[in-house]
Amino acid sequence: MSTAFYSFTAEDIKGQEISMEAFKGKTVLVVNTASKCGFTNQFEGLEALYEKYRDKGLVVLGFPCNQFANQEPGDEQSIQKGCVLDYGITFPMFQKVEVNGDNAHPLYKYLKSELTGLFGGKVKWNFTKFLIDGNGQPVKRFSPYYKPENIEQYIKNLIN
Repeated sequence: MSTAFYSFTAEDIKGQEISMEAFKGKTVLVVNTASKCGFTNQFEGLEALYEKYRDKGLVVLGFPCNQFANQEPGDEQSIQKGCVLDYGITFPMFQKVEVNGDNAHPLYKYLKSELTGLFGGKVKWNFTKFLIDGNGQPVKRFSPYYKPENIEQYIKNLIN
């Protein structure tokens, strides 16, 4: 059982430090988000997955990121307002982070090293998704083009 995932912390959208250990035993989908991206409509699919499976142990964690074409320019307050008002997001959202480069959040450095993807350990764009099983083991990475509803089959396998 890998416990590395649980050693990370991140500040939620309101500035409170959250340990990934809070999600121990849950299937976790980590997503870098942006409110002004062509993939922003994926918020709806992510929320639908969360609503459908949260009682069975799924949690979606959203990490706003402004590294791709300045598509998340707002501050945390405007991000939170947009997520709730425009998309009805109820899953946990975190402070804006970098996912690539020297200043990448440690959680993203870890996830990219575990699941390198097609771009040699880089996140290509907004709405890249990482699926972590209930033991904290990263198991699958999905490109931005991979719609949330297509991830459902993988989630079902992990929560059952």
